[in-house]
Amino acid sequence: MANLKEVKNRIQSVTSTQQITSAMKMVAAAKLKRAQDRITQMRPYSQKLTGILQNVSSALDGEIENAFGVTREVENVLLVVVSSDRGLCGAFNNNVFKAAISAVEKKYSYENKHDGVHILPIGKKAFEYFSKRNYQVIKGYQDMFQDLTFDKVREAAEYVMESFESSAYDKVDLIYNESKNVATQIVRTEEFLPLQSESVSEERPSKSNVDYIFEPSAEYVVNELIPKSLKIQFYKAVLESNASEHGARMTAMGQATDNAGELLKQLKLTYNRTRQAAITKEILEIVGGAEALASDS
Repeated sequence: MANLKEVKNRIQSVTSTQQITSAMKMVAAAKLKRAQDRITQMRPYSQKLTGILQNVSSALDGEIENAFGVTREVENVLLVVVSSDRGLCGAFNNNVFKAAISAVEKKYSYENKHDGVHILPIGKKAFEYFSKRNYQVIKGYQDMFQDLTFDKVREAAEYVMESFESSAYDKVDLIYNESKNVATQIVRTEEFLPLQSESVSEERPSKSNVDYIFEPSAEYVVNELIPKSLKIQFYKAVLESNASEHGARMTAMGQATDNAGELLKQLKLTYNRTRQAAITKEILEIVGGAEALASDS
């Protein structure tokens, strides 16, 4: 059985850890509220803009050249993997990494055999993970989440769009965590480029039955609306990941705090038992010494 000093030192250590995890949980909760507000405001705008973009692409149907809607034979693929800059957020990062690896080994296995799959990591953890495992990592964007703004994300989005436009990549996928609620994050794999036009179904009118009015012109819509919409879609994915990260960290730190509480209960019980055993031993030694003195006299 451990002595009293060892148990007491461990109790102090676990108590300090519990205070840290509790503080981290509160910080994550505060950041989560702000992140959720941002993504809640962004979602309707992004969804509506994406719907308009798909309708416009279907209506134009090749009448006007759209560099971001060109479908080419897939030889080079770019996977944009969004992670976090810091750890202590449970399985948040590992789930994204597993989805990316699954895409490389299954969806793009042929391209991967011919060195046609590249990784664009957003977040320090993704950069470190894929760099150490000999994946083809390009231009990592680290420390983006320290001060997350549209301008920072736009830089990454423009790099991806320019790379696709110059035919450096034939397809671009986004892999990130979507925030469903505080405790649940869903890994999403979305086709970012080429731009997918909305398919025409029996329930939807065909192109010939739809009359779109373009103002000031269809060319302006293609050259201005489509790039802006793609940047907004990219920004939304990063915001979703940011909110998911804080939710995952809040949940992980809450569980760590609870586990520390359970461990403290066990340690305090062990401390009391050890203390009782020490007191009993001392009493027995005193009684034994008293009896020895009595027998000598």
